[in-house]
Amino acid sequence: MFRFQKEQSVANIAGVKFGGQPGEYPTVLAGTIFYQGHKIVEDEEKGIFNRKAAESLVIGQAELSEETGNPAVLHIYARTSMAFERYLSFAEEIWPGPVILDSADFAVRACMANLVTEIGYADKAIYNSLSLATSEAEVQSIKESEIDSAILLAYNPSDMSIDGHMAILETGGSVRDHGLVPLARELGMTNLLVDPGVAPLGSGAGSALRFSVVAKARLGLPVGSGIHNAVSAWPWLKRKGPHVKKSCDAAASAMQLLASGDFLLYGPIENAGFTFPTAAMADIMVAEAVRDLGIWPCEEHPVNRLV
Repeated sequence: MFRFQKEQSVANIAGVKFGGQPGEYPTVLAGTIFYQGHKIVEDEEKGIFNRKAAESLVIGQAELSEETGNPAVLHIYARTSMAFERYLSFAEEIWPGPVILDSADFAVRACMANLVTEIGYADKAIYNSLSLATSEAEVQSIKESEIDSAILLAYNPSDMSIDGHMAILETGGSVRDHGLVPLARELGMTNLLVDPGVAPLGSGAGSALRFSVVAKARLGLPVGSGIHNAVSAWPWLKRKGPHVKKSCDAAASAMQLLASGDFLLYGPIENAGFTFPTAAMADIMVAEAVRDLGIWPCEEHPVNRLV
């Protein structure tokens, strides 16, 4: 393991800390709820869902977080603005921690930013995401909101190299006039989380791991990914049983953590049962590995709870 020479920033979002040197803080784990095709959602347009089932999933993630010491984030995906209003109302009642705002539709994301601002929830919200596809209209919506936390998606399909991804963050490369980091600063973002965007296996999935190390070394910002996407997009694996997929999912998660990951977008919240133990184990091993480098884990770290 290693210690970065560059000072590592720590983002504090609703009391949850992201970042620092490897082994200093536990990995933050974000499970997605109400995602497209989620069985607990009865109407994706209206946001009608099985509340009892949703409560069980959210409480399950919270209990695993408390047990392991790995902080948790609720990653809310909404297809429409109407659906998001229902989902957020539910989250307000049951979830005290940070919430990731996510939708495939820019207009819905804009509504999310406006709504959390109106109800005084912006300090708990993480915008997902600023990317090369972020339009001026979307920038304006974010600027008018009070959200100060965002995921910066460094994915660069025109240049899949590490330098290509870094250019999206720093200068915009050949795609944008400005890099995502300076753009986020201009928008008043104080908590920046970097995500390389994970390609399928065979198309450069592994580069996300090296990118994590490079990005932390150059920028000092918290880094993580949805590395489970590499697993779910693997055609060969789809012919195998669910236990094999879970094993690969857990292995991929551990790889991201060992590559200095600070947070993990672990996919469906149903995967919390095997993701939290996997992350806790990886965090403990990293913490033990960096003791000789003068890095000490925080009090809430899994190494202080589970061993």
